[in-house]
Amino acid sequence: MMDKYSSVDEYLANFSGETREKLDTLRQTIKEVVPEASEKIAYGIPTFTFHGNLVHFAGYETHIGFYPGSAPIQTLKDKLKGFETSKGTIRFSLDKPLPLDLIKDITKVAIARNLERKKK
Repeated sequence: MMDKYSSVDEYLANFSGETREKLDTLRQTIKEVVPEASEKIAYGIPTFTFHGNLVHFAGYETHIGFYPGSAPIQTLKDKLKGFETSKGTIRFSLDKPLPLDLIKDITKVAIARNLERKKK
């Protein structure tokens, strides 16, 4: 069962060390790409919203889960070679640096997706 958190800060407070540093870096990287986005907890994990849910992320024992949805993963599939992915999930191993430029690119694709949805 998912823990109930009332804020992203509360969620992040459960982590320490390198995992916390990577989660903070991921959060800051997304904020740099889309500073006007809001944060909330959705599905029990940190979520950025911009014209709807934009991206989600979460910390685990061995990886950081990044959840941009299937469209960004499909669009950037060539750049995601070497990362464990599934339909809407990318796993970044804790024993490797976060690919910050790739995270920015993924977030930009998610922004374009949400803006396109807004037009319809």
